[in-house]
Amino acid sequence: MSKSLALVSGLVVLSLAGCSSQLEKSTATGSYKYLKAQQHPKMQVPEELNQPEFSDEYALPTLGNGADKGLVGRDLRIISPALVHPLVTGSHVQEGSEGAVVTFDQVDDRQPLNQAIWNAVKSFLDKQNVGISQFNEAQNVLITEWFVLSEEVEDEDSPWYAWSSDIDAEKKRRFKFILDVKPHGRTASLRTELVEFEQQRGDNTVRDINDFARHREEVDILNEVISHYEYQIQLDNSRRIAEIRQGLQTEMSFNKDGEPAILVKGQYDVVWPRMLLVLRKLGFDVKDLDKSTGLLFVTFNGDDDGWWNNLFSGDSELLDEGDYRLQLARSGENTVVTFMNDESQPFTAKEVTDLYDPFSEVMTQDNLDI
Repeated sequence: MSKSLALVSGLVVLSLAGCSSQLEKSTATGSYKYLKAQQHPKMQVPEELNQPEFSDEYALPTLGNGADKGLVGRDLRIISPALVHPLVTGSHVQEGSEGAVVTFDQVDDRQPLNQAIWNAVKSFLDKQNVGISQFNEAQNVLITEWFVLSEEVEDEDSPWYAWSSDIDAEKKRRFKFILDVKPHGRTASLRTELVEFEQQRGDNTVRDINDFARHREEVDILNEVISHYEYQIQLDNSRRIAEIRQGLQTEMSFNKDGEPAILVKGQYDVVWPRMLLVLRKLGFDVKDLDKSTGLLFVTFNGDDDGWWNNLFSGDSELLDEGDYRLQLARSGENTVVTFMNDESQPFTAKEVTDLYDPFSEVMTQDNLDI
């Protein structure tokens, strides 16, 4: 009997502790004795005496006409402010900015910044199975369909012995996404606004929320978009690394000016970083580079490791030690590589043919070190 009583008592204590911990998350801690405090009258000083100087530095502001005077003590909910989390590389929150807004700077030139942001927003909505009500690309405004969240919530007035949540709640929200792009196109700010809100709690329907709750809803959805955007970037980077490490086929070809060149069967954005790995493997040091123009300024250090000699018979070196230049250019889904001397004179057909085998040998290798 005593063991049963002890077990029940323990369960009761645990239940009460669980309920109190949930309550403490949204209420102020400490004593509420101040609620019983009485206002003392101002000190009265006879008129014939010198009047002291009173300071209003710590005076409490007067309550407005619409203020709820019952929000004191445990009836006042204390919730931390909602903050925007700029997780994406190049993103930040402008100091002093109001509302749910985050600013992105261009760090990836593979696509325009506004297109990358809208793709992230649309991908997030698609993942959430939320449709798009309106999208005006010219004005950079997108309005969603309803986000519907059905959950069981704990009733604040439910008894301590309610082991599980017993009230069904359905929350519906529609948001507007507004993109403000700077004239240069390399900086853009994404803002979210709550368009409609509706929450069903039992038989009650709530459509109006205060500014604090509205801001929290807007920040929460913006943070979800940012988190999804960052995940998409990491996923894309992983895919690109796999593509860069994968061998690419090559063939002899010509550039747009009819000069001898090597065609690499891969997109420019994949061939460009892989070229740096290939050149390093072949004994080149990259001194300078410009991806926008496709130019690489390199120095050939010779074949001290015997790499070139292992591919060819004979004692003559294919290249003299010194400076050279390479020009990469898009050619549809492929990339054309033109070898040049340090004065931008293209290699002859024979020189390109001699270089083709060692270059192709490395370019087609899988799992190059990054």
